[in-house]
Amino acid sequence: MVVHRHKRLRGRAAEVVLAAGVTLAVTATSGCAGGGTSDDRSPAEAASVVRGAADALARTGSARARTAMEMATGGTRVTIRGEGGVDFKRRMGQLLVLLPADVKGEDEHRPITELLVPGALYMKNRGAGVPADKWVRVDTTTLADGNLVTGGATDPLIAAELLRAAQEVTYVGETEVAGTKVRHYRGTTDIGRAAVSASAEMRGALAAAAKGFSKDTVPFDAYLDEEGRLRKVRHRFTYVNDGVIDVSSTTLLYGFGTPVTVVLPASRDIYAGKIAD
Repeated sequence: MVVHRHKRLRGRAAEVVLAAGVTLAVTATSGCAGGGTSDDRSPAEAASVVRGAADALARTGSARARTAMEMATGGTRVTIRGEGGVDFKRRMGQLLVLLPADVKGEDEHRPITELLVPGALYMKNRGAGVPADKWVRVDTTTLADGNLVTGGATDPLIAAELLRAAQEVTYVGETEVAGTKVRHYRGTTDIGRAAVSASAEMRGALAAAAKGFSKDTVPFDAYLDEEGRLRKVRHRFTYVNDGVIDVSSTTLLYGFGTPVTVVLPASRDIYAGKIAD
């Protein structure tokens, strides 16, 4: 496992998102346009197929998404789950993020609604002193990790864009994901190179992440269907932030073509007060 040294997030906005994701866990303790062929067993072709996954999703339009972020620290393992939809053409998405019951010392916590748009993350039911009817807005281009881990769910758009810099890719074999036949690929990606290759809308967040990690290499497992669409991807992040934290972030995509509607909150509904630690 490659250890990424994660710089401290700066600014109150960064602290807000960090509290919503990773800190909660700590407290608890291009290429190819179509699908693959027999040639995708060669390293060069396998890398080309994986790098084209983001473009294949953009052509598809939209999909339903499930996310799982598993964090290990101090011998404790915590999983934060999310579910929603993503519009890959408009570069927007919405997730309901479910926190483990013991993360905040409560039996239950209302799901956090997250709106994902280029350069920003909106959260409702954030807690920590934020009124229930208010949203918190964070500029993801100012976060040292570009919202790869600190929001409690890796933005599915960014998860796909990361694969544009896939390298050292090997074809593992055929398997199934949710009843669909897929091809399994394994390799690493480079955050800095992904930022250069990413779509213009996603470039800012990835560029921030490239600056925030001392090492850009991220191992992944990607599962693509016969049309080259990403069905599942798992990234493994490791960094240092008051101790070593291992994060396994998984995104599952299904229900392609399902309409996704994202309505951004009015400025009057965005909380501008103090956020509790």
